[in-house]
Amino acid sequence: MCISPPPTPPPPHVCGGAHRRAVAVARALAMDAVEAAGSGHPGTALALAPVAHLLFQRHIRHDPADAAWEGRDRFVLSCGHASILQYTQLHLTGYGLELADLRRFRRLGSLTPGHPELGHTTGVETTTGPLGQGVATAVGMAMALKRDEHRLTGADASGDRVAADEIPDRRVWVLCSDGDLQEGISYEAGALAGRHELDNLVVVWDDNSIQIEGSTDLTTREDTAARFAAQGWYVRRVGLGADGDIDTDALDAALTAASTGGAHGGRPSLIVLASQIAWPAPHAVNTPASHGAPLGAAEVAATKALLGVAEEPFTVPAEVLEHTRGALARGAALHHAWDKALDQWALAHPGRAAARAHAIRPLDPAATAAALPDFTPGTAIAPRDASGTVIQALAERFPRLWGGSADLGDSNRTTIKSGGSFLPANERAADGTSGSAEPGGLAGRNIHWGVREHAMAAALNGIALIGYDTPFAGTFLVFSDYERPSLRLASLMRLPVVHVWSHDSVALGADGPTHQPVEHLAALRAMPGLSVVRPADATETAAAWHAAVGRRGPVGLVLARQGLPVLDTDPAAVREGVARGAYVVADAPGTPDVLLLASGSEVALALTAREELAGRGIGARVVSVPCKDWFTEQDAAYRDSVLPPAVRARVVVEAATVFGWHDLIGDAGRAVTIEGFGTSASASDAMTALGMTQDAVVAAAVASLDAAGSR
Repeated sequence: MCISPPPTPPPPHVCGGAHRRAVAVARALAMDAVEAAGSGHPGTALALAPVAHLLFQRHIRHDPADAAWEGRDRFVLSCGHASILQYTQLHLTGYGLELADLRRFRRLGSLTPGHPELGHTTGVETTTGPLGQGVATAVGMAMALKRDEHRLTGADASGDRVAADEIPDRRVWVLCSDGDLQEGISYEAGALAGRHELDNLVVVWDDNSIQIEGSTDLTTREDTAARFAAQGWYVRRVGLGADGDIDTDALDAALTAASTGGAHGGRPSLIVLASQIAWPAPHAVNTPASHGAPLGAAEVAATKALLGVAEEPFTVPAEVLEHTRGALARGAALHHAWDKALDQWALAHPGRAAARAHAIRPLDPAATAAALPDFTPGTAIAPRDASGTVIQALAERFPRLWGGSADLGDSNRTTIKSGGSFLPANERAADGTSGSAEPGGLAGRNIHWGVREHAMAAALNGIALIGYDTPFAGTFLVFSDYERPSLRLASLMRLPVVHVWSHDSVALGADGPTHQPVEHLAALRAMPGLSVVRPADATETAAAWHAAVGRRGPVGLVLARQGLPVLDTDPAAVREGVARGAYVVADAPGTPDVLLLASGSEVALALTAREELAGRGIGARVVSVPCKDWFTEQDAAYRDSVLPPAVRARVVVEAATVFGWHDLIGDAGRAVTIEGFGTSASASDAMTALGMTQDAVVAAAVASLDAAGSR
């Protein structure tokens, strides 16, 4: 789509006096903030001030008066350590960040934390910090915006196509560093962006050849630009000007070319930007030390003298602020033009407008509950298969459900049947996944991530950040290790993403210990904000999906590969029990003697042990604990009703390490768990060899009764 020029004309020359003064003030503010904090990263903020100024004044479509405006571009500071670079622009362009906030940079409770944080500072689109995450998250953002671009202008079911210039396009702009592109996630994300022809993605790489330990020559001989070109990116280099600063005219031309589309044939753009870290600080320029420490009062004073700005800290001349706050008028004009175009589009295409509104409407809990399938008690169904059935049922009703697996769609049961493959516009999968009768291209609902779990999880975050879709991603539980950095950021940002982790225990069988997760449940449960749900049967799996799509924050569904009996339970009661994290599945007459706590496939094991204990005159209550975190959130009355404090004899049964269970089983509790790695054997042989047996549960119950003094 074409980008309509803003009604407010840009400055006639990007290196004019007003521009230079604004950049000089931005550089001074960055130095002042780091000096006031006594810590920070001044070098990158000094060097890239011209880049940030150009982006926020001329290239990013944004409205500082309305940071949530739907028609805005997204800006991602992947090199989040340079957060003061973004904060200075948020102040200068009018986002409400004041000089007082810059003075409190990196202080407790300030709006200017050490790295940008979503929901904390107005104008920040995503939390960044771990290098490479911003780049990969931006890929997901670009994918989601492409998908919505198709809703707006792509061919619909009748073949109708909207004129490409009816609604201005939205782009994702990224600033990244050497470290971002050295992280392995950038390789995965770069390949995905190239494959999907994300021409709405522009990455500016600060190629300053400096890292904390010295020159980048110490670590790499790679031609990074050639790598991106090989992945299908449009690559353009921008060198230094005669004075050693960034060649702003050349950069402006490169940014314009990257955002027009025609110059690069539908490819994502990488602008390789030569810079000198800490320029123009006379003694700090091109030094590793300037990366992560204050420059010192003398160096700041000398630099300010070179810049021609006031030595007094945090000084912003009125004429500079008047110039930079011109972004408010520009943003208002862009905002008005977008809204007008969208209104005209809706009037001209009411069917498309209704379809889009339906597609992006948030999920309603009652509607999702009504869409869930029922499963016949007594039949054996693998939770991964039940999850696949639920996905089909939800996908049929809710177009915003969208996702895929890391080359494990068949194994994870995540493929949306007849959903087509998400691919570049008008493209269909060659393997038949998208047939002639199925949607494909940008309308496709199955994302083929390839074996790229790291980028998949980060891009999933980006899709969720755009807000139009409920995205999910699948892999084996053991490979969630590759996703942990992105899972952590999803938890920090409380993003509504769903991870489908199948092959949940040693019961996956003969693939052996490399594929058999043992410590993963404990490790994932330890992450604050991540809900780990391990359903016991098909009915619990449906309930877990219902809870997952209705919560704010990431949810991981941990699903068994093997068939498990569908329990004779009421689906509505199970939905309530799963949402509360734990509930009673089977009880003993009167007050139970012992509590058997289990999750997933081990609930069935606990139920058989309960029968044997009953034959011995021991009353056992079986409690399914699909999500420990959700159970902890409940009030004390509910928790005590499920786990009576007076019953000290307790056994946890789970085919994983016991770590993390002691708060529920107490001092007299016993564990039937696995405290080592798995083994290569059939599912039944592996479980038996590793002690996951009915006899072991019964023996543990007796031992716990003895420890509690209950016999």
